[in-house]
Amino acid sequence: MNVFTIKDLENLSGIKAHTIRIWEQRYNFLKPNRTETNIRYYCSEELKTVLNISLLSKYGYKISHIDKMSDAELRNKITALSDKEAQQERLINELIACMVDLEVEALERLLDKVILTRGIDKAITQVIFPFLNRIGILWMTNHIGPAQEHLVTQVIRQKVIVGIEGVMTPRRGDKTVLLFLPEGEHHELGLLYVYYLLKSNGIRVLYLGRDLPFGEAEFVCRAKRPDYLYTHLTGIAGRFSLDKFVQQIAQRINIPLVISGQMAQGRKNIAGATLCRSVSEVLEFIATI
Repeated sequence: MNVFTIKDLENLSGIKAHTIRIWEQRYNFLKPNRTETNIRYYCSEELKTVLNISLLSKYGYKISHIDKMSDAELRNKITALSDKEAQQERLINELIACMVDLEVEALERLLDKVILTRGIDKAITQVIFPFLNRIGILWMTNHIGPAQEHLVTQVIRQKVIVGIEGVMTPRRGDKTVLLFLPEGEHHELGLLYVYYLLKSNGIRVLYLGRDLPFGEAEFVCRAKRPDYLYTHLTGIAGRFSLDKFVQQIAQRINIPLVISGQMAQGRKNIAGATLCRSVSEVLEFIATI
C-alpha cells in the first residue's frame, strides 16, 4: 500500500497542511491513520480524494457542499469543469491516480488521448512535464516505490522520445549543446525534455544520456568541443557534491556549464555554472544561444 505524509498531500494538491488538518476536524472525507509516534499518514485513496476536492474548491465549490457529495457526484462535477486550466489540472490528477494504482495501461491511454487531441508539443509542455514536476517530490522522498517510478518513467520516456524524433525545426545557428547526466544520476526525463526544447528551437544537440562517468563526458567534449554542457540534476546516489562537480568541469573541461532540476532549485547561485531553476529560466537560456 502507498503511504503518504501530509507534506506529500500539500505538495501534490497545493493545499496547505494546516488546511488539510482543519478539513479532517470538520468533515468526513479524510480519516488518516497515525504511526506509533502520532504522525499522520494517508493511503492512495485519500490522496486522490484531496486532489479532487482541492480542484473543485479552487473552482468555486464550498468544502461543506463537497463533503455531502457522493463519489459519482464528485466525479461528475470534476468532469463538468470547463475552464482550460481546470481541465489540465484534472488530467494531471488522473495521471497521478494511475501512477499510485499502477494502472499503467490507463496512464498510457490517457497520454495517447492527450497527444492525439493536443499534439505532442502541447502534451509535453502542458501535461507531461507539469505532471512530472508534481510527482518529483515523491520520487525524492521515496514515497513512490521503484516499480511505480520505473513503469511511469518508461511510458513517458517513450512519448517524449517520439516527440523529439518528430521535431522538424531547421537549425538556426551553429551552436551545439551537450546533454548528459553524471554518474549516479538516473532520472532522465528532465534531460529529455531539455533535448526536446533545444531541438524545437533549432539547436544542435549531442545527447549522452544518464549515469555517465566523468571521463566519458570529458572525452566527448575534447573531441566535439560543444559550446555548452547541460545537465539536469534530480537526485544522485552516493556522496555527490555539486560544488566539486562544477569545479571539476571548470578545471578539466572548461566549457560553460548549465544546470537545471531539483538540485539547481535549492541554490541561489554557484560559481562556474548557470542555474536554471524553472522551465521559464530554461527557455530564457535557450533564447540566448
